[in-house]
Amino acid sequence: MKIDIKATNIVLTQEIKNIIEEKISPLEKIVQSLYSPEYISPSSGKVKSVPKAWFEVEKDKKGPFFRAECQLSFAGKSVRSEATSDNLGKAIVEVKNELQKMLKREKEKVLKKRRRSKE
Repeated sequence: MKIDIKATNIVLTQEIKNIIEEKISPLEKIVQSLYSPEYISPSSGKVKSVPKAWFEVEKDKKGPFFRAECQLSFAGKSVRSEATSDNLGKAIVEVKNELQKMLKREKEKVLKKRRRSKE
């Protein structure tokens, strides 16, 4: 998964990048299970479109608050989450948890649809 990271009013350190990649990368496994057969090339067996994540971290100028936002795009679909916290790490984890819930709901829908089509 390709992850683009943007920082606003905060210095984007390697440590922040590592935390974001560590939290968001496991979501790729769920995303890959959502791909329908038309997104997989028959000749090579590889996925035609690569899932992408846009992640933004921001420090609020008015107080000691951090905002994290992420949008995942995959197979013509997109999910987005945003969280605010007094700790940047907590905000990132909240975003990851929300995205994970959304992806699991989407996966359940896809699996139900596949089961119905086989019947």
